[in-house]
Amino acid sequence: MSKTLVVGITLLLLCIGISAVSAEIGGDQGWYRIHCNVDGASVYFDGEYKGTISGGELYVAVYTTGTPYSTIRVERSDYRTYTASLPKAPIMGDTAEVYATLQPAETYGSIYVSSNPSGAAIYLNGNYRGVAPLTIRDLTPGTYNVEADRSGYQSDWSRVTVQSGKQSNVQFTLTPIQQYGSVSITSSPSGAYVYMDGVYKGRTPLTLNNVAANNHNVELDLSGYYDWRTTVSVASGVTRYVDAHMVAIPSETTGRIDVASSPTGADVYLDGVHQGKTTSTGPFTISNVRVGTHTVRVAMSGYHDYTTSVDVGGATTSYISAALQPASMGATGSIAVASSPSGAEIYIDNAYRGITPLTVDGISAGTHTVMVALNGYNDWSTSVQVGAGSIASASASLSPVSAPTAKAGVAPFAAIGALAALGLLGARRKQN
Repeated sequence: MSKTLVVGITLLLLCIGISAVSAEIGGDQGWYRIHCNVDGASVYFDGEYKGTISGGELYVAVYTTGTPYSTIRVERSDYRTYTASLPKAPIMGDTAEVYATLQPAETYGSIYVSSNPSGAAIYLNGNYRGVAPLTIRDLTPGTYNVEADRSGYQSDWSRVTVQSGKQSNVQFTLTPIQQYGSVSITSSPSGAYVYMDGVYKGRTPLTLNNVAANNHNVELDLSGYYDWRTTVSVASGVTRYVDAHMVAIPSETTGRIDVASSPTGADVYLDGVHQGKTTSTGPFTISNVRVGTHTVRVAMSGYHDYTTSVDVGGATTSYISAALQPASMGATGSIAVASSPSGAEIYIDNAYRGITPLTVDGISAGTHTVMVALNGYNDWSTSVQVGAGSIASASASLSPVSAPTAKAGVAPFAAIGALAALGLLGARRKQN
């Protein structure tokens, strides 16, 4: 093989290799032509410097087979930086046009907006711009409408003049929108005088409308009862309910009884008269109870009755805590005890159970002795057969205790004694 042929083959191989490398690096080219109004501005593609504007333009070559650029930035000192997305990369041999207009930096101003409370939504000429505190930049000189809007407050607005290269300031002090609800107030007993935030409003039962949404102090006054106070939180469009249980001021002739039970929700009876139910929020209070001994019964379905005697003193409080015992279904019955006259003490199997008339529950099935006693009357007793789940009756007709009388034969001796005394007196007169 001749030397010339070898050299030729070698050169051919080198050309093939160079073409392959060139194709691998980027392949064929297209161009972006950047038009700009400011010569000397620097051009960047995806942050990569590409050249400087001269004569109002700059050509930037790109490989059509390479990774395309996505953004352009054009900047020069004393001008605002221009940024944008590049148009689609040109195909081989074509040119894509890009126009970048730079604005002198000193032609813009800004507005700083604050609000009290903060967090108001800010609108510039009707367009939402963010939440206060906020700086709205890049505004051309002129007059703008700035509006602040926040939930629960009245909207406010202002006209603001922007000057070149300066910042204008505007602060909004927003006024709360007054919202209203209602308060319904009842009391036991009713007729109490109602004061809200120290202002008289009327007497219970009472409903107050157009009450400002806020916390309010409520006070109830009633002659003979302690003042009652609470704080009620009123919400817009909502009715709050207040129910006051007035506590009587004790006197020397009356007292009170506080009754608690476990479980709560039990019925409370005073001397056989229903008074109310125990609650989980505190003891149930029986007010204006006359001084003396009373019978309190606490009853609840599924439990044995709790009956006790309580002494009430003037201007004092007596306390009862009833631990109710579950009743076995069908294992107990009741005894209804009445007397004539009523108000007598009841003893079942020698245990005090209350005052007639009274139905004593939770009595075990079987035979029991019932005794009725009343001062000034003879005791009365009987045996009663109690059936499971039934009510037995015991009705006592009490007889008064008889007054003592003189025995036969006493009167003659008394007469003889009287005559003897008269005779002795006459003898003494004769001696005189």
